[in-house]
Amino acid sequence: MSGNNTAVSRLTRDLRQLIAGLAPGDQLPTSRELMEQHHVGPGTVSRAIGILALEGVLTTRPGSGTFVSATKATPNRPIDTGWQAMALADRVVDTRSLSDQLGPPTDGTIMLDGGYLHPALQPTSLLTGALVRAARRPGSWDRAPINGLAALRSVFATLTGASADDVLITAGGQDALSIAFRAIAVPGSAVLVESPTYHGALAAIRSAGLRPVPVPLDDDGLTPEFLEEAFALSGARLLYCQPTYHNPTGAVLSSERRQRVLEIARTAGAFVIEDDFARFLGHTPTVPPPLIHDDRHGTVVYITSLTKPAAPSFRIAAMVARGPVMERLRATRRVSDFFVSRPLQEAALELMSSAGWERHLKTLSAQLRNRCTALVTALRTELPTWTVRHVPGGGLHLWVQLPAGLSDIDITAVARRQRVGVSAGTRYFPAEPSAAYLRIGFGAATDEADLAESACRLAEVVTKS
Repeated sequence: MSGNNTAVSRLTRDLRQLIAGLAPGDQLPTSRELMEQHHVGPGTVSRAIGILALEGVLTTRPGSGTFVSATKATPNRPIDTGWQAMALADRVVDTRSLSDQLGPPTDGTIMLDGGYLHPALQPTSLLTGALVRAARRPGSWDRAPINGLAALRSVFATLTGASADDVLITAGGQDALSIAFRAIAVPGSAVLVESPTYHGALAAIRSAGLRPVPVPLDDDGLTPEFLEEAFALSGARLLYCQPTYHNPTGAVLSSERRQRVLEIARTAGAFVIEDDFARFLGHTPTVPPPLIHDDRHGTVVYITSLTKPAAPSFRIAAMVARGPVMERLRATRRVSDFFVSRPLQEAALELMSSAGWERHLKTLSAQLRNRCTALVTALRTELPTWTVRHVPGGGLHLWVQLPAGLSDIDITAVARRQRVGVSAGTRYFPAEPSAAYLRIGFGAATDEADLAESACRLAEVVTKS
């Protein structure tokens, strides 16, 4: 599908160049001629012409052909927007950590910097079937309940031992994070975060006018001693953490530390946002229970999502919280978007209640385990001086420490020129990084052969850095 979209974009661009040299009313080549000239199929031609027709650039006349519109679009006249800088003040929303600073990849680039499954790992047929069945459900296009479909909330509730009334359906995990940070913390206040941590959470924290404060972690997760000190020094009333298959390190909060982390947060009068993004991405049948299972005081606000194990556009997630904080979360999301698309919720219910979903998760677990092993082996063979800090038991990434003297920013840029995409570790730190790291994904690659090839290309990068 992505290749087809690229062909459509390329043809649309070429047609714009052609139209620029034509006069209003001129006829375009026939669809057959365009197919032959640009080596594309009829569907690609139809979609490109449809896009330009919607823009008002082209006019189609059934039986006659396609013509340049009589009112061919011209570039908009520049407008003066200088006044906006003062009106917008200093509330800058920094999305640099979320965007690709190196631009679009060239053809043949193995992209290992993404956070989603490769299409080959996505349950496409299951999703298609779920959407078709969902569309046929009575009332599927009606307004959805504000909290989400009751049956879907019940399914998510079973993951945590909570009740369906404690669950709020959101449009993906990032939406849930944004809601939680805006609802719980006072603008200007501190939020404790693991260091390193998920860069999307850092962006959401800063967008809400909050200050991320780093707390070190090791292979066993957050360090209680540092966490206690950070609460005392910062006055924070909120901790954001990923106890299970942490992004980017893959660490799991140890059983010995779980209760201690909750006790420290409770003593500080603070909430804990548990981002359980990898709940369905374990590499073995046994995945550690969520932290909220040990919470008996309403300290934890739990978030999990179907996007990672399903597909990027399957934007369904759930928040679980007990007490007045849930009312605050509901109110915050209500003023944002009222409710989540009902057809998508119905599809999520169809998906999770199907026997195929469990089979998909079992197959995905084995595939991710094999890919993780393949990438670790390839890196240790081709780049023995690079340190894989931790071989994760779940998730989609490896956290790799570079030798002293190498820059993660430079390596990332040179790697892209060698047609392999990796993430610079700097973007995952809320403050100065402790060392130079790369986050290298194994879930976004085509197959294990691509992972082996990527390690070879990265080895070539070292010689050019």
